Amino acid sequence: MIGRVTQQTVQRSTLANLQTNLSAMAALQGKLSSTKNITRPSDDPAGTSSAIALRSALRANEQHARNISDGDGWLTNVDSALRGSLDALRQARDLTVQGSNQGVLNAQAREALAVEIEGLRDALLNQANTSYLGRSVFAGTSDAASAVTVDTTTTPPSYTSTSVTGASVERRIDANTLVRVDVDGALAFGEDDPVTGTGSVFSTLDRIAAKLRANEPVSGELTTLDEHRDAMLGQLTAVGARQSQVQTAKLRALDTKTELAGRLSTIEDVDLPGTIIELQMQEVAYKSALGAASRVLQPSLMDYLR
Repeated sequence: MIGRVTQQTVQRSTLANLQTNLSAMAALQGKLSSTKNITRPSDDPAGTSSAIALRSALRANEQHARNISDGDGWLTNVDSALRGSLDALRQARDLTVQGSNQGVLNAQAREALAVEIEGLRDALLNQANTSYLGRSVFAGTSDAASAVTVDTTTTPPSYTSTSVTGASVERRIDANTLVRVDVDGALAFGEDDPVTGTGSVFSTLDRIAAKLRANEPVSGELTTLDEHRDAMLGQLTAVGARQSQVQTAKLRALDTKTELAGRLSTIEDVDLPGTIIELQMQEVAYKSALGAASRVLQPSLMDYLR
């Protein structure tokens, strides 16, 4: 049995189809004007959820990139300070070797060597007190203005590291990795400790200068200088390994950013050429529907009475 189809039914159906086509055109025009596939969560709930997760991952990646940049700055300054310190120590060793020739040097020559040694000690102190963004790179988490303090009230002067043992400066370079970006000044330059008998490189140079002035043998200090050199080299090697780790993380963070941004663009951004073609096709369909509707909606009682 065929149901009765009235003119009103045909009109309603035709108008509904026209409205559907018009809504589709409006949606496509909205995408083109905003260049986004998703303007509200209801447009694509699954896509919205994925976009939120990707944006969160991008924010975390950006924070890691900032940490990496800051950590690289710390390590670069530490590396430069240690290299400068090793150069000063090498010069001090050469002068000490010259000072070992007691029978050849007169008092004036020994004094000149002592003054040079003290100048290199001051250069080492400057390197030990290197700072980055207002923070000493050899003082750990300490807020002290200097990594090494000098007590000139004693003879000879005493040198104390302000770094706190075990309180290192670290930066998170990815979700699972923390990297130390400072160096313990006591490990790199030594620290005066009357209990253990160990001394800092600064005290060693003071002692060498004093022995030169007193015309005492200084060849025995060469071994101590070599120990200070080995300590600095050990810290420099560790810093180099951390720099390599940070550089690798930097490249990885860039790759991750590119990947996440690409995935987010796939979800959110409009394919302009494809959407333009789709809009043109929808316009053709809408115009065809309008033409058909003009014929369907045309008949009226007056048309039948003609």
